[in-house]
Amino acid sequence: MFGLLINDKEVKEMEYLIKREMDEILFDLKDARIDHIVKRAMEERYKILFTLFRRVASPNECLKYMRRDNKSRKKG
Repeated sequence: MFGLLINDKEVKEMEYLIKREMDEILFDLKDARIDHIVKRAMEERYKILFTLFRRVASPNECLKYMRRDNKSRKKG
């Protein structure tokens, strides 16, 4: 286990960067031209980013980026 000591400004910067990356992934997941295998890798990356995001963001911000599980999503 590692610890990280950062100030408030750095927390906001991390939050901003992670949000932009997650927004880009969410946008790309809607693109029908992207192969299913690539989308699966993008979803894995999103899960990792969301785990990091939960550590720095407020609960309200986390709710905005929370995704439903695969079973409740339609296959497209």
